[in-house]
Amino acid sequence: MWRNYLTVGLRSLMKNRLYSFINILGLAIGLAACLMIMLFIRYELSYDNWVPGNENVYQLQSWYKSRETGREDKLQMTPYIAGKRFEKDFPQVAAEVFVMKTAPVFIKNGEALAAEDFLYVDGNLLDVIKLPLVRGNAAGLTEAGTALMTQSEARRRFGTEDVVGKTMSVISKGVTRDYRIVGVLKELPKNSALKARAVVRIDINSFMAKELQGLSCWGCQFGYSFMRLKPGADVAAMAAQLPAWEKRNIPDEDAGGGMRFNQGDEQDWHLANLRDIHIGPAQAASMTPGNDRSTIATFGIIAALILGMAVVNFTNLSTSRASQRAREVALRKVLGANRKQLISQFLAESMLVTIIAMLVALALVELLMPAFAAFLDADIPVRYTGPDGLGLPVIGLVFVVGLLGGIYPAFFLSRFQPAAVLKANKSAAETPGSGRLRNALVVGQFAVSIGLIICTAVIYAQTIHARSVDPGFDRNNILQLDGLTRYQLLTRGEEIANTMARVEGVDAVGRTGIGVATENSSNTGYIVPGRSELVTVGVYNVDTGFKDAMGLKLVAGRWFDKARPMDDATLPFPADDAAERALAARGANVVINELAARRLGFANPADAVGKTFGAGYVQTQNGVVPSTIIGVVGDARFRSVRVPLEPISFLNTTMGHQYLTLRYHGDPAAVRGRVERAWRSIISDVPFDAKFSEAVVEDLYRADKARATTFAAFAILSVIVGCLGLFGLASFTAERRTKEIGIRKVLGARTRDIVQLLIWQFSKPVLVANLIAWPVAWWLMRDWLNGFDSRIGLGPLPFVVAGGAALVIAAGTVAGHAMRVARANPIHALRYE
Repeated sequence: MWRNYLTVGLRSLMKNRLYSFINILGLAIGLAACLMIMLFIRYELSYDNWVPGNENVYQLQSWYKSRETGREDKLQMTPYIAGKRFEKDFPQVAAEVFVMKTAPVFIKNGEALAAEDFLYVDGNLLDVIKLPLVRGNAAGLTEAGTALMTQSEARRRFGTEDVVGKTMSVISKGVTRDYRIVGVLKELPKNSALKARAVVRIDINSFMAKELQGLSCWGCQFGYSFMRLKPGADVAAMAAQLPAWEKRNIPDEDAGGGMRFNQGDEQDWHLANLRDIHIGPAQAASMTPGNDRSTIATFGIIAALILGMAVVNFTNLSTSRASQRAREVALRKVLGANRKQLISQFLAESMLVTIIAMLVALALVELLMPAFAAFLDADIPVRYTGPDGLGLPVIGLVFVVGLLGGIYPAFFLSRFQPAAVLKANKSAAETPGSGRLRNALVVGQFAVSIGLIICTAVIYAQTIHARSVDPGFDRNNILQLDGLTRYQLLTRGEEIANTMARVEGVDAVGRTGIGVATENSSNTGYIVPGRSELVTVGVYNVDTGFKDAMGLKLVAGRWFDKARPMDDATLPFPADDAAERALAARGANVVINELAARRLGFANPADAVGKTFGAGYVQTQNGVVPSTIIGVVGDARFRSVRVPLEPISFLNTTMGHQYLTLRYHGDPAAVRGRVERAWRSIISDVPFDAKFSEAVVEDLYRADKARATTFAAFAILSVIVGCLGLFGLASFTAERRTKEIGIRKVLGARTRDIVQLLIWQFSKPVLVANLIAWPVAWWLMRDWLNGFDSRIGLGPLPFVVAGGAALVIAAGTVAGHAMRVARANPIHALRYE
């Protein structure tokens, strides 16, 4: 019996090649898209599943919410002291380790190179996270001064993986330190929240000797706290105790007048399992770029929609071909076939088509997946066996898609009555309601396509807006150098700036603690008379050249002047209590931006000039620094448009900067080459690290651009699948209406009238699809745009363009059939059947 079903199914496919091609291609595209997205989703959800005992590994996170604005900053970073107190106060913690991601310097062949992705830890990381070792001591980092190195880093540094027992020398905080290599790590996969080329165990007190206050500061985040909990630990109960734990541990740091400089934000603490870090809500200050569950869910929905469109094509084409198979069904029933057998026959045919489509889909996945994975910067293998294999999903999809695609046509075709079909040579089997069903399905298909086109257009427009919106400073022709905070350069900032100012093509040089798309954040509280709470304002060190180098706009007052001692707020490093008390006694001049002026209560920036406020610029007890505003600059968006503008105060200092900003003219590559030569002529132990502002902005919005490209690709796929179905329906509709069209032409209808009639028949579902797609897309895109501080207006243009494009595509798809049928000789049409 099944052999007969297979034979009949193959004959049916060969007899109707166009129908078979459209069904198989549409299903193959839908299945391939579904499989590729499924692999991507599985990859995103698999982060750190490979770590043994990951269910007991947690990260302590610190979240902040501004009392003034309601803005939330969910940091993965945690103060050093928080992890230590947590381990002390919770007996459920088996081991805790503090991890700092650093980029120390090592010298190779006389050249300074950055050792990127080095993790400095204050304990044995392998006691907490069981990273795989291929060589060396399985116990890991049992003492300070030891290191683990990945296979690739060992080859890079020593030319071999056999490095156990060798010594690695790196420059950290201006000091050359030697570490003994005790093991070689297997390369960490990309689906890990950890990114490391080496893990180095340090003595945290000697390493932070010049910054010991950072080890006891509850508001200083410079690393990550990981811990392994004892088996059976109740994480929910521990989380419920965190508010009381915080109250017991975090002191009130008075700034005079009973006010605390850390009260501008509400601090909250969270425990995140290692597997949830990548897609968790805390993505600020992350060790590796993360994702969010809504994005992953969106991709899953898109996969389901595209596959659903392919199944709809199958159903539509099967029911539209009912007239061609009605006589076959009738004759089978006359010869004794029952309805169960007919249903089995049609379901078998559906399964056959799905199996062939799946084979084509798998070939597409094999061809496209490497490029798709490279585009996503992911390591997504295509396997068919094992826990992450495609075998079971493929079998499941074949069964589900074959059943969904064939179940309605099977019941629809099997219910034809022989007497109704065979009498009077009647072969038309169009039953009431089937046309409405097909129209409804076509409406659904094009609603999905139009919605995806709208989303793509909005995302692209927002991405362009993000890259082109006025940031409040001149972002063109800036070369940004990183590395001034390295200890060996702390006192050489002036020398470096003067050297760069003499380079041909350089117009202005400025040192700063904030730059184009920098991630560092620093703030303090301003005491405003009459207010019970502090006003939180960002604070960044700059020098007198920063305004011109960055292209800031001065809107009131003046900029810093080297000739005015009160403009200089430099403090020695490491922290000197006497110098801090001296600064608090004499005060400092500051420049703020317009937003800071408004937060301090001035509608007109000029009114802020000359006013003095107490600010917590120093760490000493009651260290309120009288800060006089000497100027106001325009608001500048240094970070992504997703991040709200920051109220900022600038301090003029001669040290403590992180970036060197150069404004230049002329050929960018030539200027960069001259700047690099100038750098290397005076600095030998710090690598040259410079990026043009255009490249920095490109990197900043790379993820949004990738998201837009991905949406565009899937929108195109949805349109292709929809058009395949429409093409097939148009073909069969034209065949079914051949005699009608012949009669119309005999009665005087022109070719143009016939074409318009057929095109209008398939345009109506597209127009209805707009009524569904527009409000849904508007709601989704409005919610997405609300995640940006600066965003485009959600006007009618993308909706009209998407609807018009879908209408034109639909008309173009059926136009060929319409023209061919309309031009046919009526004599041939009237001889039809």
